[in-house]
Amino acid sequence: MGRALKQRFLMTLAATLLVAAVGMLSGYLLGKVLACRLAERKLKEDAALIFVAAENLSAESRAVLATMNASTLPFCSDAEMVYFRSLIFKSQYLRDSGRMADGRILCSATAGKTGLPSAPLGAAYAQPDGTSVYWDISALRVGNLTGTLLRAGNSYVVYAPRVMESLHITTSHFSYTQTHIPLPASASENAPSQANANALTTEGQVRVGNTLYTTRCSERYSKCISTYISIPEVLQSERKLLLASSLFGALAGAFFGFLLSLLYQRNRSMEQQLRRAIRKDELRVAYQPIVDLASKRIVGAEALARWTDEDGIAIGPDVFIKVAEKHGFVASITRLVVRHVLIDFTETLRAHPDFRISINVAATDLYDPSFLPMLEQSLDRAGVSAASIVIEITESSTALNHKAVEAIHHLRRLGHNVHIDDFGTGYSSLSYLSDLAVDAIKIDRSFTKAIGTQAVTMAILPQILAMAAALKLEVIVEGIETGQQASYFSTGTEPIFGQGWLFGRPVPSEEFHRLLANGDNATPTEI
Repeated sequence: MGRALKQRFLMTLAATLLVAAVGMLSGYLLGKVLACRLAERKLKEDAALIFVAAENLSAESRAVLATMNASTLPFCSDAEMVYFRSLIFKSQYLRDSGRMADGRILCSATAGKTGLPSAPLGAAYAQPDGTSVYWDISALRVGNLTGTLLRAGNSYVVYAPRVMESLHITTSHFSYTQTHIPLPASASENAPSQANANALTTEGQVRVGNTLYTTRCSERYSKCISTYISIPEVLQSERKLLLASSLFGALAGAFFGFLLSLLYQRNRSMEQQLRRAIRKDELRVAYQPIVDLASKRIVGAEALARWTDEDGIAIGPDVFIKVAEKHGFVASITRLVVRHVLIDFTETLRAHPDFRISINVAATDLYDPSFLPMLEQSLDRAGVSAASIVIEITESSTALNHKAVEAIHHLRRLGHNVHIDDFGTGYSSLSYLSDLAVDAIKIDRSFTKAIGTQAVTMAILPQILAMAAALKLEVIVEGIETGQQASYFSTGTEPIFGQGWLFGRPVPSEEFHRLLANGDNATPTEI
């Protein structure tokens, strides 16, 4: 037993750890997907924020340039510089302005006319609306930032390319792309290397390689704004989320691994333990009294298989019988019960032919060609009459199957009484009982419990009793626990038998024989 418990423990532990590991991996992958979804949402929000700012910057730049080109003040005069400075001070994004001709800067609203670059500047590119862009104008710094110059006509304005940092975006990177010229020539210095051109020039969200992109494009200014971040950066920033999802996955996996292991081992080990118990003859048989309700005399008993597994847990017959049926060895239990009944009650059955022991038979036993010969040979060897052994079959197990009907007829020809157990829960009808040709019905305990209540099943009881009377069938009532229930059935004219805790629980054969010898109950000699 100790070795079996150790093996089950190790198997449970291994299964729990394995599924926990799978759960952790699944949780990590789920967390990774969730982190990417969150990053995509933030990229979208940041792209929208930058796009609006870029649109406003472009509109403001062109509006100021148009106002400057319309100036009537003397070219680069002090008055014009004062006027230009007022325009810059009123703007949101611009930091300088002035005049230029033939690529040379002639005057600056902030620097005046001295210290300006003498060599002509080359435009980085021209835009469709006629404006030209000049990168990295080192002589026109705004603080420590290198200015970017936008020219229209003889006027220019300067803004800092990193002015968008004041928006406090949370994504790692962003870039501007002009859509009317090739990408390498128009990409800013912070554009991602080797990026897919479609990701930077196509509206929407996309993943290229190991990088997530969100792009917003402006047809008016022929530019696109892209926010992007690499997957490793996403995972690094969402470490807590990944840790939490991995931990949750591990815990969930461990729980389900433990649960599934227990369920698997319960089913598997129960089958193996049950087979061992049958092989070692470790199943017990208990006997519950069946009494004549009118006289309260014991007229028989039902043999009930009982089993306690190797861990000391009592397993109900409704559980282990189903396991045996599922795995095809329920016939072994039936043989065991027959053997124990004949060992425990052979002398009583020989001495008192009217005393009967009921044995439950599974549906598969009825279809088993070896069942009837086994039963007949066992009774012959014990010298017990077939009339002393009642065969109980469940109502649902027959279902008018022709093999079951044939088996029932054969049993009755051998001299056995055949009872339908749990009657009322399946195919109850006059034609059904007539075709089966049984000797008695056992009314299911659910009807007994309904006595004294308003349950619908109470209305069915009189019909069942009338049906039994019409077919001249004996009636045994299961589950009688109160005097009221016993009285309900004992007031009729036909003899009815009862079984339940009111008359006795299932007990070992020794205790049952003492019960028979008790003066408060009838002995077999009184039957």
